[in-house]
Amino acid sequence: MKMNKKLTSFFAQIIILAFIGYMIYDASSGPKKADVAVNQTDTVIANSWMIDTTYKVTLGELNSVTVSPGGVIFIGGDTFIESLDSSLQTLWTINPENKVTALAVSGDTLYASTQETILLFSKDGKQISEWGPYELESIITSVSANSRLVAFADAGNKRVYILRKNGELYAMAGMTGEGFVIPSPYFDVALSEDHMYAANTGNHRLETWSLEGSYESQFGEPGTAPGAFCGCCNPAHFTLVPDGFIIAEKGINRIKVLDPTGAFVEFVSNDNNFVPSVPLDVAAASSKIYAANKADSTLYIFSHK
Repeated sequence: MKMNKKLTSFFAQIIILAFIGYMIYDASSGPKKADVAVNQTDTVIANSWMIDTTYKVTLGELNSVTVSPGGVIFIGGDTFIESLDSSLQTLWTINPENKVTALAVSGDTLYASTQETILLFSKDGKQISEWGPYELESIITSVSANSRLVAFADAGNKRVYILRKNGELYAMAGMTGEGFVIPSPYFDVALSEDHMYAANTGNHRLETWSLEGSYESQFGEPGTAPGAFCGCCNPAHFTLVPDGFIIAEKGINRIKVLDPTGAFVEFVSNDNNFVPSVPLDVAAASSKIYAANKADSTLYIFSHK
């Protein structure tokens, strides 16, 4: 009986030692498939664009940039709007009473949003009209225009308003269904001739809507992969280009190009010294990408390598 107990104890020790040996071998035998996937996600991808030139703003904190098809640049921020030609020479400067939160240009009209209103200017800086104020607690963070409509995003009330060019309400988005999840005042909107695009930042996605305010589709997911949206409140800024979207993120401060389906194309700026929590407002025209950096009140102009 004692002999059987000794044998049982001996074999138990053998089994334990064998198991420990297997665990040591397994840990040292290299990464598994799941580990390889993580490493591939974290692989550094080189920027496909480079900073061509910069323009330091001295009029106050820089918030926004837009560019006309002809290459005229408009920048805005703390109670200023400045127009620049393609060589960055000042054409005119005006000083609205309130901080400019976003800019858009369509035809001969420049649209500038403040927290509660939309200001309309001619291309030579003369004020044409003012729309609003709108609802209580409005925080207008973005404005966009196509040939017949104007849209603005209200982060305070978490909806998008679509207006006719005379200022009359045409449609609204975000009133029914799931709605927009907007944890902070980053809420961008863009109009094409056929659709409205809006950043649902709390859900890490970019959505396509009809011009009548009906949800159609979406893309995006949280993560640090090149095509994903990292951290909180992303995509923070975006703009439409003929082949898709230019996206700016916060948390990991990066600017990238996605195709119309949301697939990653290339980085504009990935390896940079920008403040992680301060995303850059973006615009594009004439094979250039323009990025307004609030952190240092500097306009960065990128060219493709």
